[in-house]
Amino acid sequence: MPARDRLLAVLVAVAWGLNFPAIHLSLQQFPPFLLVALRFTLLAVPTLLWVRRPSAPWRWVLLYGLGFGVLQFVFLYLAMDSGMPTGLASLVLQSSAPFTVLLAAGFLRERVTGRQALGVAVAVAGLGGIAVHRAGLDGGATLLPVVLTLCGGLGWATGNLGNRLAMQHAPGEGFRLMLWMSVVPPIPLAALSLAVEGPSRIAASFHGLTTRTGLLALAGLAFTVLVATVGGSGVWTTLMGRHPSSTVAPFSMLVPVVGIGASWLLLREGTEPAELVWGALVVAGVLLGSTRGRRRAAMPAASGVPSEAASGRSSDVAAGRRSGGPSGQAAGEGTTSAVAIAATPSPRPVSPSPSVVVAETLTGPPAADDSAASASARR
Repeated sequence: MPARDRLLAVLVAVAWGLNFPAIHLSLQQFPPFLLVALRFTLLAVPTLLWVRRPSAPWRWVLLYGLGFGVLQFVFLYLAMDSGMPTGLASLVLQSSAPFTVLLAAGFLRERVTGRQALGVAVAVAGLGGIAVHRAGLDGGATLLPVVLTLCGGLGWATGNLGNRLAMQHAPGEGFRLMLWMSVVPPIPLAALSLAVEGPSRIAASFHGLTTRTGLLALAGLAFTVLVATVGGSGVWTTLMGRHPSSTVAPFSMLVPVVGIGASWLLLREGTEPAELVWGALVVAGVLLGSTRGRRRAAMPAASGVPSEAASGRSSDVAAGRRSGGPSGQAAGEGTTSAVAIAATPSPRPVSPSPSVVVAETLTGPPAADDSAASASARR
């Protein structure tokens, strides 16, 4: 992976980590359900006007939008509005990785390797440690936000399944799928906001937008939509198209590091040392499950076969047959697929996605070895 692409991966992780303080600022002005509806409405309107529809069946786009767009952010924003520390939220949301492994094994019949199983066990132990620690604070009142954030991680994992199934029918359309997924949440979230938060609270949130709090809330919303979602996801999708997912996905583990650091620096929000220790265990578990061992990756390379193609070919064919898709299509990314996709907001395309047009302005044209990697991915 060239140094330029590594730098871009780090910048995307930084943008996603800073997104948590941005959400915090927006929640100071808007109620949580309304804020999620606004976030996706700002994406959905231009998507409906200017972005061509993906070729994936609508049922999988709906599942993607329901899990990733509705369930994840309803629970995450509600947790943060209920007192979940911003930095800790960026960490606990990494629970989507083990949840994705378990859901993919149960519903998509994906094989779980010993390395993935160990990674899930380590991550779950870390999450359990955080939950136990929070249960002992303030008479257990701080446990509910953790549980809500875990539900957000489960929603993200559910969206990952829809994402995976949609990509089987629309290879190379990861960025377009992400944009069209944003069409799903606005209406149900607007209805939820009206029912739960009420018209009076919604109307009140639009007063005082020119105050310091209101301007910071609008800036946070703009950062979430433009920088973290459109810019970050566009560049990330391009990087995932150029390099093996096992090379790119671990960079997402910088997100909770940035989230905790930015929350401390910008919001003066501290994190308990015990939670940092348990959080490090979560990150270690996700990394363990999303990377290959050196020996396993090196053996195919020594024989002149790209390691990703060698390790993923049989599982891709099997997954494609089980799901009814063409064999060899991007049903999975070998043994690292479940965790790698859980670590990213959009799937790895098997051919250059529409986001390449925008993102290559930053990344430049792919090198020769990048083209070879893309060719092996299109096997």
